[in-house]
Amino acid sequence: MGFAELALDDLADELVGVFRDPAILIGVPLALLGAVFMSFGAQYQHRGVQKVERLTHSSGGSGLTGGQLLNLLRRPSWVAGTLMLGLAIVCQLAALSYAPIILVQPVGAISLVITTLLNARISGHKPTGRSITAIVLCVGGILVFVTIAALFATETPVSAQQLVTILLILAGVVVVLAGLWLWLRDRMGALFYIIAAGIVYGFVATLAKVVINRIQNGDFEWLTVVCVVALLAGTGVGAYFVQTAYASGPPDLVIAGLTVIDPMVAIVIGLAVLNEAAGAPLGAYLGFGVAGALAMVGVFQLARHHPEVVSNSQEIPIPRGSTGGVVPPEPPTTKTGSVRLTEAVSRVWPDPPVDDSKELGKRH
Repeated sequence: MGFAELALDDLADELVGVFRDPAILIGVPLALLGAVFMSFGAQYQHRGVQKVERLTHSSGGSGLTGGQLLNLLRRPSWVAGTLMLGLAIVCQLAALSYAPIILVQPVGAISLVITTLLNARISGHKPTGRSITAIVLCVGGILVFVTIAALFATETPVSAQQLVTILLILAGVVVVLAGLWLWLRDRMGALFYIIAAGIVYGFVATLAKVVINRIQNGDFEWLTVVCVVALLAGTGVGAYFVQTAYASGPPDLVIAGLTVIDPMVAIVIGLAVLNEAAGAPLGAYLGFGVAGALAMVGVFQLARHHPEVVSNSQEIPIPRGSTGGVVPPEPPTTKTGSVRLTEAVSRVWPDPPVDDSKELGKRH
């Protein structure tokens, strides 16, 4: 009871602070604008990856090749999506400069809802009851998780030893993920790439925060340079996993994993390594566990029951019914998910701001 009363009192103080400082309200529309950019950016990047797969007649589900990555740079839709995601990051950072994380992060989670509605309109796969429940678990779990962190976490200067610990853990994580990818890449699905990207981006967010803090304090030395290098490398690794995830699953599933796993990993680093919630009561840690578990269950359920994933799995040409083990020929009117996606985008947005009608150059 004491924990609940304390949490409610702290939450009330945070909300009252909004009205005491009207400038904080600038952060909310900025975060909302960032969520919109993230949603459309994910759709455009997903479209670019699907187009490259279709034109090169090769799947990127087990990892995009170097040629496919180069071809992505030639797709106007993918480039436009990348620019939109860059604008989303700028809006998110600007929002955090005006408003506390307790307001910014919940608004950012709206990108999952926007992406789901947008993808349903484009792909024609309407959300089912199970997928909606999974989305509610994702958004609700991460909002509770971030709210508890905002109530009890306190920022402390990052020591050199703590920073070295973060860098060593990141190196170990990247080695493990790379090893799993090399060993099991032919059996890895979208969920692996989504979780991997979310974990890496959680470290990237932490390193970005550390680098900005050190630059502001004039503490730019060799360890800060190492952080910048690790930040850029982590961004590249995470981006590769995200693009491969687009080749394996729908964009709203990718956004669900990132909006859940990325902030959770960053907060866990703050709790375990930076001791940002050293004075939090036991109830706060229990709340972290329950909220985090609910959010992760939501991601796994969405990966299992997403209508587009279920639909694509049913298109696999396996023997069914009384066909006698003979795979029936695919009807000429049946279209793959990537073709339906491209045609649907053209119907919804017949004249997009990018020219995505040109084919790739000569294939070798």
